[in-house]
Amino acid sequence: MFSKITSNIRVSVIPEYDSKNSYPSENRFVFKYNIVIENEGNFPIRILKRKWLIFDVGFGFTEVVGDGVIGLTPDIQPNDQFAYFSNVMLRSGVGNMSGMYLVRNEETHENFEIDIPKFNLLSAVLVN
Repeated sequence: MFSKITSNIRVSVIPEYDSKNSYPSENRFVFKYNIVIENEGNFPIRILKRKWLIFDVGFGFTEVVGDGVIGLTPDIQPNDQFAYFSNVMLRSGVGNMSGMYLVRNEETHENFEIDIPKFNLLSAVLVN
């Protein structure tokens, strides 16, 4: 697990190689990642946007920006959490991801950024 706390918000990530949906002979390596966003602060927050930086060895960086997460802009109360999973496809089978969420303090309506920790992506095919 990879975890980081920014402004009393903990973001934890568990990546996993998805062998069922990967086709190494076609340079298609799929990874699932589970994310838990925990509000350890004293005010409710809303996830407004996300920004990912995806590194694929031999193919470079890709930036992905969008609203919310998985089509939602979830509210997270103090001492509560929001969990979701998503996936990414790499062509090399080796890389990493990191990013940030734009979050709004629902009491003051001020926006701030929280970090998504950098996590490694390594296909099981290449480990063997």
